[in-house]
Amino acid sequence: MDKDYLKLLSAKFPNIMSATAEKINLRAILALPKGTEYYLSDLHGEHEAFIHMVKSASGTIMAKINELFEEELTEEEKDQLASLIYNPQAELKRRKQAEENYERWCYKAIYNMLQVCASVSTKYTRSKVRKKMPKYFGYAMDELLHADDEENRSSYYNEILTSVIESGLAEEFICGMAETISMLAVDKLHIIGDIFDRGAHPDDILDYLMQYNDIDFQWGNHDIVWMAAAAGHRASICNLLRMNISYNNFDMLEVGYGFNLRALAMFAQETYGDDDCRKFRPKMLDLNKFDPVDEDLAARMHKAIAICQFKLEGQIIMQHPEFELDKRLLLDKIDREKGTIMVQGVEYELADTNLPTVDPDDPYRLTDEEEALMNALEASIKRSQELQRHIRFMFQHGSLYLIMNNILMFHGCIPMNEDGSFQEVTFKGRTMHGKEYMDFLDEQIRLAYYGDPDDEDTKYAKDLVWYLWLGAKSPLFGKDQMTTFERVFIDDKKTHKEHTAPYYTLINDRKHCEAILEEFGLDPKTGTVLCGHVPVKLKDGESPIKGDGKLFIIDGGISKAYQKTTGIAGYTFIYNSRFMALAQHKPYSPLQEDGSQEFFPPSMKTVKVLPKRMRVRDTDQGKVLKKEIEGLDALIAAYRAGEIKEVY
Repeated sequence: MDKDYLKLLSAKFPNIMSATAEKINLRAILALPKGTEYYLSDLHGEHEAFIHMVKSASGTIMAKINELFEEELTEEEKDQLASLIYNPQAELKRRKQAEENYERWCYKAIYNMLQVCASVSTKYTRSKVRKKMPKYFGYAMDELLHADDEENRSSYYNEILTSVIESGLAEEFICGMAETISMLAVDKLHIIGDIFDRGAHPDDILDYLMQYNDIDFQWGNHDIVWMAAAAGHRASICNLLRMNISYNNFDMLEVGYGFNLRALAMFAQETYGDDDCRKFRPKMLDLNKFDPVDEDLAARMHKAIAICQFKLEGQIIMQHPEFELDKRLLLDKIDREKGTIMVQGVEYELADTNLPTVDPDDPYRLTDEEEALMNALEASIKRSQELQRHIRFMFQHGSLYLIMNNILMFHGCIPMNEDGSFQEVTFKGRTMHGKEYMDFLDEQIRLAYYGDPDDEDTKYAKDLVWYLWLGAKSPLFGKDQMTTFERVFIDDKKTHKEHTAPYYTLINDRKHCEAILEEFGLDPKTGTVLCGHVPVKLKDGESPIKGDGKLFIIDGGISKAYQKTTGIAGYTFIYNSRFMALAQHKPYSPLQEDGSQEFFPPSMKTVKVLPKRMRVRDTDQGKVLKKEIEGLDALIAAYRAGEIKEVY
């Protein structure tokens, strides 16, 4: 092995004893069962439902409770223990009012939670478990987890519990224990796209996820809009604001991320103050607690930013004919006198003809007032420290696709032709398809954010990231067209239709799923594909399982906006040391004013049973650890041969 590498390694392990100790540790880890991997997609800002899914590990916690306390607790007591783990603050508040001896209840609750924690920690080393514990309670929890029935130590453990309660820290201890249980129940967390838009608080989701070390993102079409906007791309900024104003997400925009929307509100009121903006009324899925905005003003703001978006997008389309989006140029197809618009050769009546900022002779030019507005919005969004912190986290832990443990993960689709061949795409004079195309796009997305903003390649990359939002050959879109304009300006619903890409039909056939796996270097016989993006309409008979179990679509509709269509509230995919399973969730029941909350267990379906229990040595992590062991063996040999001097 390279001697320079061994010298670097010797700085961390300066002698045979330290290198051997690490080798023993790594070999022991290889023998542990594979940790549970947890896959979710299309969170769409639904922070409460998402956090509940993670904290409950999609029913895994409840299964542990049933197993551990089958004879000891009643069904009601089991439900209460589960509620304490899922939402400890709310359950503690209820119990404080209901229990005659609250301290005694806390003692018993901690004792029961310790048993659950011990059960979910068995796949990990003691040091890894300790790292997942709260900072100030780690010692006490660690000691209690490894308690035994020896008479000479029982008083020691009892004293720890008693001290916690008498110190008035029982509630903090219980909350810390609940968080530790949830984090241990899931070893790796995979988010397969679309944290943002529709739901009220993607900011809360990201704040929650930033406490996880073992997490990765496969960016979705909504995510890359925010990523481009954070880099200052104006059409993407407009798109970001339009979508979230249309869902009344002002708390998140102005309080969560600190965007200053005053300039937009003033411009909208001045420009559209006499306009009812009927087609631009916001959807009220969630009410704002801190920044309520009048519905009429919100509609005007929605219209104002939408017009800016259509203009800026038109400029990009004309600048990049290779995007093949000419049919999305619609502002110049308006007949003001007739109040109609020509869409792909057919004339339709406009539902809204009040367009004071659109110049018929130059419809895609921003007015001076719109230009000033965009300057203000761009500055506000680029300077949002919270947004930039979240976006950098998504870059550091994310990619367009990921392969791990023989599973290929991506958000949308792989562009394919109707015959099943991979669709060729040409950008920047380079013709690509399949994996090569995905790798190229991953590079361009990173360049758009991290590149020199004045460099032409960076500017092109930003426009290409925008293309991924609505382009027919985008792996994140998967449709023939984006009909945002038609939905707000034309009542005829025929114009709203967006046809899905051939991929979504082809994946029903196993051979096409295997072709995708092979394209990305996986064994088509044993590999699996996971993706999201398209809600599975279970109530219409659709199944998330495609290609005889080679591919799974796990967007089941966690977003409230989709639940009438899907009939459910999302899927999670679970991969542990023994099996793979799909968890189908029911709509999340929010916390009530009286502190009560009802939790519905998901429906679990095992989709693959592993022939033998999977160990860390069988995983991608195991391959890395084996390489590290090889390095340690070489270092030990170099020490023994006198090639590298030991230090004590």
